[in-house]
Amino acid sequence: MQQLTDTDAVVDKNRVFELAAELFGILATPTRLRILNALCDKEKSVSELLAEIDTTQPNLSQHLNLLYRAGVLAKRKEGTQVYYRVQSEQAVALCRTVCTQIAIELDEPGGVPTSQRLSPRQN
Repeated sequence: MQQLTDTDAVVDKNRVFELAAELFGILATPTRLRILNALCDKEKSVSELLAEIDTTQPNLSQHLNLLYRAGVLAKRKEGTQVYYRVQSEQAVALCRTVCTQIAIELDEPGGVPTSQRLSPRQN
């Protein structure tokens, strides 16, 4: 990550950090990460997502709506079905990078030096 140090851009730097924190907040629940994972390859209906993700329909709809409002997902309606798809490939790439790194750390606990770990703890 390029360090933001330009003193003339203090307002812009603050805005960058605010928007980054907002995105990380949107992605900060396991259910939303599962939704993104389920939609990586193709769009799916709410019913298809419910079959893959262990949650209730109201809870899933709440998470889908938040991801949609944030611009991470797009949706379309076909009859009574609503289909969701990834709108922000960048958000998915970010999630994929972080989750892959953490999976490596969990799979090979001694293989990643502590100074290079993303995960603060090991389970």
